[in-house]
Amino acid sequence: MTWRAPEVEDTRPDLDMTLDERATLLDWLELYRATVPLKVAGLTGEELCRAAVPGSSLSLLGVVRHLAEVERYWCTDILLGQETPDLYSTRDAPEACFDAATAEGAEGDLRTFDVEVERSRRHVAAVPDLGTSGQGLRHGEPVSLRWILSHLIEEYARHLGHMDMLRGAIDGRTGY
Repeated sequence: MTWRAPEVEDTRPDLDMTLDERATLLDWLELYRATVPLKVAGLTGEELCRAAVPGSSLSLLGVVRHLAEVERYWCTDILLGQETPDLYSTRDAPEACFDAATAEGAEGDLRTFDVEVERSRRHVAAVPDLGTSGQGLRHGEPVSLRWILSHLIEEYARHLGHMDMLRGAIDGRTGY
């Protein structure tokens, strides 16, 4: 039997448009994080690895792997100043999150995404002030939690657009 990503119910709530800055940033980030499993639900490992948009090597699984790396880098390496092992991409293979995704590894890669998101949630919750700079540096410069959260929102928004096009090209399923 071919493995398929689990079907998931869309339980994303409407965003509260009256929250303070931190809660608003976290609301948007959580909405986007919860959208990723919806974009891959029900697809086989093979479908998740398909570069379904001509002219692009992006696949749904490649994007999920990339987002797991993004979570780890910004919320562990930069925010906490911890140097963690590479998940997929390396200096020698910077696009490995996309290029080396396999159907056989799809289930584990989706679990890795969940683990990295949960780890990021804990790390962000431990930093009380948005103006706090992370303990790690980006290009030799400090980065505030505010900037990290804003960047994560931007990263997810961009890649969820990619995921919507990829999913639509695979089976016609689209949606916010």
